[in-house]
Amino acid sequence: MDECIEVAVGLGFQRGVALVSLEQAIEAALNPLGAVVVACLASHARKSDEPALLELARRRGWPLRFYPAEVLAGVEVPTPSGRVVGEVGTPSVAEAAVRLAAGGGELLVAKQVHYGEDGKGVTVAVARRSQP
Repeated sequence: MDECIEVAVGLGFQRGVALVSLEQAIEAALNPLGAVVVACLASHARKSDEPALLELARRRGWPLRFYPAEVLAGVEVPTPSGRVVGEVGTPSVAEAAVRLAAGGGELLVAKQVHYGEDGKGVTVAVARRSQP
């Protein structure tokens, strides 16, 4: 029997995103990994008041981790974005946040962009949590 791996999920998304869009984006990123346990969700500090994210975390019992732009900007990532720098002050949200939340664990899913039925973009990255 395969052992579950513990992962962190990093999210970047447009304001006002629907709960179902977040759920579908996360599911699409996690499905290829097999048996995983989500240890936490991580994002930009600006997302700490997003209703869909707060509801998702509440429903699933997933802790939330938020990081300010200056902290995210200090994390090396494989796919930085110049567009994101202009919008939120850091070249990465999903990958940088997940690397921080995973404690330096291996990046299993580099950022993937999904568009929900609401037309909003959700960027997801997944990293294995390092053992304490």
